Amino acid sequence: MLSAVEVERVRDRKMKEGIAGKIAKVFMQSKLTVLLMIVFMVIGVYSSFLIPREEEPQIDVPMADIFVGYPGASPTEIEARVVKPLEKLISNIKGVEYVYSTSMHEKAMVIVQFYVGEDVERSFVKLYNEINKHMDKMPKGVTFPLVKTRAIDDVPMLGLTLWSKNYDDYQLSQIAEELENEIKKVNDVSITRKIGGRNRQLRVVLDKDKLAASGLDFLSVSKMIKANNSQMSAGSFDKNDTEFLINTGKFLETVTDVENLVVGVQQNQPIYLKQIAQIIDGPEVPQNYVSLGFGKGSVKSNDYKSEYPAVTISVAKRKGADAMKIAEVIIDKVDHLRTTLIPDDVHVEVTRNYGETASHKVSELLLHLIGSIIAVTLVVMLAMGWRGGLVVFLSVPITFALTLLSYYMMDYTLNRITLFALVFVTGIVVDDSIIIAENMHRHFKMKRLPFKQAALYAINEVGNPTILATFTVIASVLPMAFVSGLMGPYMAPMPIGASIAMILSLFVALTITPYLGYIFLREKDKKGKSEKAEKPLEETLIYRVYNKMERPLMESKAKRWLFLGGTFAVLLGTMALFFTNSVAVKMLPFDNKNEFQVVIDMPEGTTLERTAVVTQEIAQYLATRPEVVNYQNYVGTSAPITFNGLVRHYDLRGGSNMADIQVNLIDKGERTIQSHGIAKLLRPEIQKIAAKYNANVKLVEVPPGPPVLSTIVAEVYGPDYDAQIKIANSVQNILKNTADVVDIDWMVEDDQTEYQFNINKEKAMLYGVAPQQITYTMNMALSNNAITTLYDENAVNQVGLVLALDEKEKSTITDISQLKITSKLGTMVPIADLVDIKETVAAKSIYRKNQKRVVYVLADMAGELESPAYAILGMEKKLKEIPLPKGYELNEMYLGQPDFEDNYTVKWDGEWQITLEVFRDLGIAFLGAIILIYILIVGWFQNFKAPIVMMVAIPLSLIGIILGHWIMGAFFTATSFIGMIALAGIMVRNSVLLIDFINLRTAEGVPLKQAAIEAGAVRTTPILLTAGTVVIGAFVILFDPIFQGLAISLMGGTIVSTVLTLLVVPLVYYMIEKKKYK
Repeated sequence: MLSAVEVERVRDRKMKEGIAGKIAKVFMQSKLTVLLMIVFMVIGVYSSFLIPREEEPQIDVPMADIFVGYPGASPTEIEARVVKPLEKLISNIKGVEYVYSTSMHEKAMVIVQFYVGEDVERSFVKLYNEINKHMDKMPKGVTFPLVKTRAIDDVPMLGLTLWSKNYDDYQLSQIAEELENEIKKVNDVSITRKIGGRNRQLRVVLDKDKLAASGLDFLSVSKMIKANNSQMSAGSFDKNDTEFLINTGKFLETVTDVENLVVGVQQNQPIYLKQIAQIIDGPEVPQNYVSLGFGKGSVKSNDYKSEYPAVTISVAKRKGADAMKIAEVIIDKVDHLRTTLIPDDVHVEVTRNYGETASHKVSELLLHLIGSIIAVTLVVMLAMGWRGGLVVFLSVPITFALTLLSYYMMDYTLNRITLFALVFVTGIVVDDSIIIAENMHRHFKMKRLPFKQAALYAINEVGNPTILATFTVIASVLPMAFVSGLMGPYMAPMPIGASIAMILSLFVALTITPYLGYIFLREKDKKGKSEKAEKPLEETLIYRVYNKMERPLMESKAKRWLFLGGTFAVLLGTMALFFTNSVAVKMLPFDNKNEFQVVIDMPEGTTLERTAVVTQEIAQYLATRPEVVNYQNYVGTSAPITFNGLVRHYDLRGGSNMADIQVNLIDKGERTIQSHGIAKLLRPEIQKIAAKYNANVKLVEVPPGPPVLSTIVAEVYGPDYDAQIKIANSVQNILKNTADVVDIDWMVEDDQTEYQFNINKEKAMLYGVAPQQITYTMNMALSNNAITTLYDENAVNQVGLVLALDEKEKSTITDISQLKITSKLGTMVPIADLVDIKETVAAKSIYRKNQKRVVYVLADMAGELESPAYAILGMEKKLKEIPLPKGYELNEMYLGQPDFEDNYTVKWDGEWQITLEVFRDLGIAFLGAIILIYILIVGWFQNFKAPIVMMVAIPLSLIGIILGHWIMGAFFTATSFIGMIALAGIMVRNSVLLIDFINLRTAEGVPLKQAAIEAGAVRTTPILLTAGTVVIGAFVILFDPIFQGLAISLMGGTIVSTVLTLLVVPLVYYMIEKKKYK
């Protein structure tokens, strides 16, 4: 095609028809064009309603947790027998990226993470297959591995908290159960979870002394209760040709049934259970406390000053469902159930609604979109009159309508990334139409040719370079679709969405714009007035200004080199801003959300009540803050997880030493400070309270990008686990003394005292007691596990029947060891006589990553330089000072994992790792973009030097970008980098238009210098127009915290490099080509 065009160009200068002209000709005269416009618009609007809306993009990271139990085993044994073989199997599966494991007391957990974008179902099938295939290799006594898959949709999108002044958590729990059942009936709801509240339980509290007096012990009572709790169909018999069924036995149904059980016989008198035990039917012993309180940001805080018992129901949605619609349906349903199910004095607070926030975000971006379209139209109107504006204004919505349709076809959802691609492209999409409309406008004004020919001539003049220019922009954006890792799915919709929009805009520019332009832009012949002569080019203002600036540079060598040298010096100067930390690099800044979580970890061994005290004190502080609307305390259990909790496994948090507080803030419209700012503001006070109680507290925000274990993670590898723990502790201390590093923690449990009851086998045998009796009795007395269940047809959960000691009878080790056991001889023997009691420290969990033992240290960043890069890069000296065992040294790693474990290594991970990967991949994408553009231009101009001239514009844009970030005091983020890459395409496109025009003129016989200046003058208007549209399109996003970087890049880069391109490109082209034209 190219050579044919070249031949035509040379053969027929007056009126060549390129491919653009041919297309335009067809559509310009066709009546179908109008119909097409209408059809496209309708389809687009329709698909914008069909596409589901959500806030976060859909990320497919197949993840699974595997739980394995091994009763009686220590962490080390579990690691050797269970975890290592499991890890090996799983690592063999194709597509597995990480295998994390934790070996704990009697149980292990293995986390498998596949590569991003691996097929979810397939990955899990492989996993199940691999585990099942090797079950025969597992040691005896290991439970069958339970595999739980996780996906982004496991993050609940709706949280409903029931609370009341008059009901306790036991009653609320029952209401919540019913409500949960109703919510489960809603379409597209996947998992619901009830957090808090106590279930019904039947407790048989045995009296130690009475037990002993009756000659009974725990085991015999438990046996009798189980023996009485049976019922089964025995079969049938026939009589007189009729079959009758027989059912034998009866389950225990009520408290009375249990009380009147005969559990033994003494002196021919039956012993009833109620004689030796107190039987309580009611709520279980609290395992967790959930409460709700209001902050000063809420009106309710005046009436409800205290904290109230609460139960939270969290609701997750199915994949690809519309969060907004489901949330609306559920909330309507709850309102309806107020009449029947929920009493008047039970309040339902919506404590999370991602459906609402998603639709807010989507509407906000759609407003931005409309705003930028209008702004762009205004710019065009100023330059080309209202008609020109109209032409462009009509072509944009059509482009977007088609883009939305293609989103719908590709199964994208409307989220902040996909919409953002549209906002980001607004300025660029208009360009094709502007260039064509502007040139038609210019030719119509010249009045050299009749209208139809003038229109076609105008289109031919810029049509082909426009096609090329569009493809250069696509070439610059598209490589970003190949960013690897977790950030990939975040990035991919942008380049893909943008490219689709560009191709469609080109289609619109070549079909619909000419039609509109032909209708609207014609200059009417004014009757009765003398024709106003069109000014020749040389007299126009733009030409005069441009000539003044450009000609001296072309004519004097000294000025020319001074100008280019100066430009280069400025470029180097701005680059220096990176090294002086005036512009900080970070992956993504925090988004402005309406929530954050406070995660509280007490030392192991803390009681639930003690943890509750700390939680309440922090909550009391939160209640005084005007930014806080309400907060929920979850003590001993986990709050509904956010996006972060998915990777950090916050949903598995539980136990008497842990608590979460979910804090909801006032709407971002009503506050000036961003949510990240609020977190920074509250942190010092909260940490003060924490320090008082020796608690470890973290403020966890919803991450802007992909979730990571923590912002800063130090993984310590090495040959000896105890030494690794010591090194990790030193790393922790270094981090504590590093500026801007906060919320430091490590994954090593505190020492917890453990009593070891060692059974004296000889004594036990002498007394006639089997050691197993002792272990079972102790377990029954202390574990609170149900021995059997009560029969209740209507209960949602089974009602457990628990044998227990009175709380006050199991408060000291002496009390516990006084429990008596019946021997074979019928005598009662206290456990204390049969065991030796040793006090030890409980064994700690062992963490592994990809089959290597590791100790994690976690921290977060808050302050001036919030990027982990600065904290980590300043560590090297300090790490060298850590004391090590003799003969070892400490290495530092940034990517990958150490190959050998014979030395100690600190590997930095967390957000840092993703930052490195993303900037690396974006760098490669940038390179790829430049190479692609080069190839395109060489193919078009058939010249190796020209493209290099055109690419001069790329480094020039850096000046504007870096200065822009510096002036705004913004982080240079991944989105800034995207802006930089996209800008490369936009800038090159301007150069293409300039040089193509110079070539057109020189081919017509104009001398090179004059051609260069004319090109500058003629193309200045459309180039400034396209620059203006890019800047204004980007201005709208300047206030979105995440995409701010992109806006700054586009605005700063465009402003600076447009001006420089207009001066530098023709100049350099002239320098290179002038030898030819001498």
